[in-house]
Amino acid sequence: MNPSPAPERATDRMLSPSLRVLLLLAASAVTLAGVYFARDLFGPIALAIVIVVICEPLRRPLDRRGWPQWASTTAVIVVAYLILLTMGALLWLAGTQFARLIGDLVSQGGLENTAAEVVGWLQSLGLDEEASDAAASVLDPETLLGVARSIGGTVLSVATALFFVCAYIIFMAIDAARYGRAPALFGATKGAALARISRLNSGVRRYYIVNATFGAIVAVIDGLALWWMGIPAPVVWAILAFVTNFIPNVGFVVGLIPPAILAFVVGGWPLLLGVIAVYSIVNVVLQVLVQPKFVSDAVDLSLTLSFFSVIFWTFIIGPLGAILSIPLTLLVRTLVLEGDPESTWVRWLSGDHTALPPEPEPEQRPVARGRNRRRRARGNG
Repeated sequence: MNPSPAPERATDRMLSPSLRVLLLLAASAVTLAGVYFARDLFGPIALAIVIVVICEPLRRPLDRRGWPQWASTTAVIVVAYLILLTMGALLWLAGTQFARLIGDLVSQGGLENTAAEVVGWLQSLGLDEEASDAAASVLDPETLLGVARSIGGTVLSVATALFFVCAYIIFMAIDAARYGRAPALFGATKGAALARISRLNSGVRRYYIVNATFGAIVAVIDGLALWWMGIPAPVVWAILAFVTNFIPNVGFVVGLIPPAILAFVVGGWPLLLGVIAVYSIVNVVLQVLVQPKFVSDAVDLSLTLSFFSVIFWTFIIGPLGAILSIPLTLLVRTLVLEGDPESTWVRWLSGDHTALPPEPEPEQRPVARGRNRRRRARGNG
């Protein structure tokens, strides 16, 4: 007697595609909830991994020149620390200068006069009191001082996170030297997984190289334009333009708001429109029209997914999520989708141009079947 196939059929029904999707969503929700509650730990670790991935190629030329492993690892750690110190110094300078500038404007009464002008202009247009009150609250000195304090608190929290990142980098750089032997040891059995990890690392490096290049260009142009128009503290806004360039799609708006408000306070509507025009021409052309093409070639992510990933990862792990959104999305796609042959179409939807369906096998020609039938008919006759 043949064994009953009932258990196999039951298993197939239990693992139906819709059930697999539900299980994947449930597991993802549990995992993301854990990441959310451990974001103070997960964020610095993710940042340390990204920095080590960016600096790791420095090890290869040093190893080829015969440097000992400890020396090449030390070089990677030093370069990683230089990146952290540079970013920390830029954030500290921007935060302190912005807070000082807001304090000076409050003490001089410029913000109060500007708020009164805006409220009067809105009332002359016939808007109700709620709109006027909303505009007044935006330009209220106490509100802007609160924003300045919150930015200072954010800078302090980022500096605290960077302290833990410095410790993580040491251990990760040491382990990275050992992981470099993985292709030689496990290439025969784990070659596909190692190839996916290598593509992930290359994509992360290309992404930050592209962003840093375009961010430096945008920062220099914006800073010079703001200096020429007489906007106070143009270096601060240039630094902000460079940092916000690492936030996909919405970074341009984040970097525009503070200098635009300051331009309105200092020079009124003409200067405000001038700042908006400069940012629109420079940032939109470079960040919206030119840069996405290079970023897309580097990471193969759709614009919609890039935009959503900024909001999603910022909600999950806080401000670091905006900067790490693309690497984290690439990591999820590598771990969840690239190892499953049935998820090719989902990878294609995410923007992966290498995710293509297998070519169909060539069918037999019907002419050959007709000839065989005629031959059999002749043989029977």
